[in-house]
Amino acid sequence: MIAGYAVPDFVSDFWHYYIAAITILGILFSLWILNSQTTQKLAPGEQAELMHHAWDGDLQEFNNPLPRWWMWLFYGLIFFSIAYLILYPGVGKFAGVWNWSSADAYKAEKDRVDAEFNKVFQPFMGQDLMAVAADPKAKEMGQHLFLTYCSQCHGSSGQGGKGFPDLTDASWLFGGTPDDIKASIAGGRVGEMPGGLAGDEQSAREIANYVLSLGGKQHDAAMAAAGQAKYAACAGCHGENGKGMAAAGFPDLTDDAWQYGGSVDAITESIVKGRKGGMPAQLEALGEAKVHLLTAYVWGLGGGVKPAPVMEPAPVAEAVPAEAAPAAPAAAQ
Repeated sequence: MIAGYAVPDFVSDFWHYYIAAITILGILFSLWILNSQTTQKLAPGEQAELMHHAWDGDLQEFNNPLPRWWMWLFYGLIFFSIAYLILYPGVGKFAGVWNWSSADAYKAEKDRVDAEFNKVFQPFMGQDLMAVAADPKAKEMGQHLFLTYCSQCHGSSGQGGKGFPDLTDASWLFGGTPDDIKASIAGGRVGEMPGGLAGDEQSAREIANYVLSLGGKQHDAAMAAAGQAKYAACAGCHGENGKGMAAAGFPDLTDDAWQYGGSVDAITESIVKGRKGGMPAQLEALGEAKVHLLTAYVWGLGGGVKPAPVMEPAPVAEAVPAEAAPAAPAAAQ
């Protein structure tokens, strides 16, 4: 048991007994050492044994027993450790009499803090995300949450860096509407580019030049022409025109939003080695209220997409009762 978490034994209970034995034998050995070094007493007038060491000419070392207060302090520490290991985890998998764990303690503390925070966050839970994004107080709280939980990857301004997407532009994988962003934060996302699809590095460099040509960027025309046919290995995800499919997590290769770099070398490296990234799910760790505020803050950074307007169904014409309908003209005789 380490800090309250069960450690897998893989094959057997060997490591449980191994750690327990070392711990118990270590305590017993400390008791033996302490007892053996403190039982000797000097008779009245007897001088302690000289250890035949001298410093600075006349500074000598004697083998005096430990002071009694110091000895009892050591004994107290040893007996304290024994009591601790009886009550708390520390001897192999033994959970302790009190069955305490850091996981339970953390959860209890988190639940208590979340309950306090939710009193502040709760008024915003029933509001539309765009309305929350426009509220100055909600924006301030969302910024604090963002700096605490998101800035390590996306930067304090949300502009990301190599391997971490920019949240302030209009290029969104998996969508940039409030609901899409909330789904990304709550449930996480996984993005992967398989490597080795182009074969050798020369073919990958040719494809990289062709990809740059799709976006009208500087490239080697001859290499791009050679890479056009080889690009077929990429078209299944990124499309024949390189526009990708944002909803499925396939990036657009014709814009400037390159997560790992948009140079020939960087694109070649992505093709050869592949890429794998992900956004960890945050709902369980943060709770619904914090995710709601974070979503509004991220959407309000400037790159959020407004949701499509809901189309009202066309009104259905009411049927005219048969008795109210005009009579049909009489047929000509």
